[in-house]
Amino acid sequence: MKNLPLHTKIIIGLVLGLCVGLLSVSIGLDSYWIVNFIKPIGTIFVNLLKMIAVPLVLASLIVGVASLNDVSKLSRIGGKTIGIYILTTAFATTLGLVMANVMRPGDRLPEQTKNNLLQLYKVNNENNSKEAAKIRNQSPLQPLVDMVPENITAAAADNRLMLQVVFFAVLMGIALIQIDPKKSSVVIQFFDGLNDAIIKIVEYAMALAPYGVFALISSLIVEIAGKDPYQALALLYALLWYGATVLIGLVLMIVVVYHALLKMFSKISFMAFLKGIRPVQLLAFSTSSSNATLPLTMECAEKNLGVSEEVSSFVLPLGATVNMDGTALYQSVAAVFIAQALGMELTIYQQLMIVLTATLASIGSAGVPGAGMVMLVIVLESINVPTAGIALIVGIDRILDMCRTVVNVTGDLIVSVVIAEGEGEFNKQKNLKKVL
Repeated sequence: MKNLPLHTKIIIGLVLGLCVGLLSVSIGLDSYWIVNFIKPIGTIFVNLLKMIAVPLVLASLIVGVASLNDVSKLSRIGGKTIGIYILTTAFATTLGLVMANVMRPGDRLPEQTKNNLLQLYKVNNENNSKEAAKIRNQSPLQPLVDMVPENITAAAADNRLMLQVVFFAVLMGIALIQIDPKKSSVVIQFFDGLNDAIIKIVEYAMALAPYGVFALISSLIVEIAGKDPYQALALLYALLWYGATVLIGLVLMIVVVYHALLKMFSKISFMAFLKGIRPVQLLAFSTSSSNATLPLTMECAEKNLGVSEEVSSFVLPLGATVNMDGTALYQSVAAVFIAQALGMELTIYQQLMIVLTATLASIGSAGVPGAGMVMLVIVLESINVPTAGIALIVGIDRILDMCRTVVNVTGDLIVSVVIAEGEGEFNKQKNLKKVL
């Protein structure tokens, strides 16, 4: 077991959790031991993800913004790069919302299972209705007001106020660019070190993931299904629909959105592009890490696609930090799925909040395995959906994480080609020799 890759361990934990849960339901075993001695392990895993959300976003964003250490570069290449990254991420989030609302994977759960979930997570529909009424009476500009913290310490103490932390982090990064480099370098090094330490903590949390998945799935099946195996099978059926919704959205992001960007802003053919980045996609799939894939991403951009070193060395490291299209799409689908599974109808305001929060949260997401789930906590809390609902999807998250990382790195490379074309830093002949 010690030498097995993490995703294999998580799959084993998922299968064992399913087996234990289904076996307990089928033979009518007392759920006392699972609920009181196994479930807490899953709760600890979720709490770990919530614990590291604020420092992860704060450190990642400050370092990412401050890496644009030249104001002139920030105004030209940096401005275009960040603009395209934000645009594609927002589009990915919106595509995820459309997919979730069209396919409605959460509706695949029978009403009885939804009612059990509602009772399990103690969702207070009356309070949600009052909150929705309150939101409808707010000023249209209230979301902008809510983004600006009056106390950053208070905002950092509440995951529901993560947008305020993001706002502060962006301002801090811009300020660090414009002050004396001797002074700013000390601050940047501090946050860079903090970011590395938080990523290491993410690794610790993900080491617990197989056990957390086992605990969450087994206890979830026992608590929802009771003594009725049909309820457990219905949950698995809904999860398959959820996974299919995410995967279809990811495929559409590559073959439609990225294809269109390449066709509009570059002369390289889409098939040649895919051939040139195939090693990157395979490595991204196997590692689930944009950061781990970055050296190969830069090599393929320069040697296979003909992107200049100046552009690749700037655009791609920034993309590994702030461009997470696959993660953003997954977060929007997951948030809507969990809400649907809990019988909660999201308002237009809440869905717009998903777009805004998922876009900004994915920008602050570290390019390491499991970081996307940390950001999902932020998205759920921003729309008042119980974060315990993560238990519904954590079992298959690792597989989807591998797929969305492929989209993340593909998006980085698409933008590098677009920027290189716009700056006259694209070597078409080099590209044709290497790829075709």
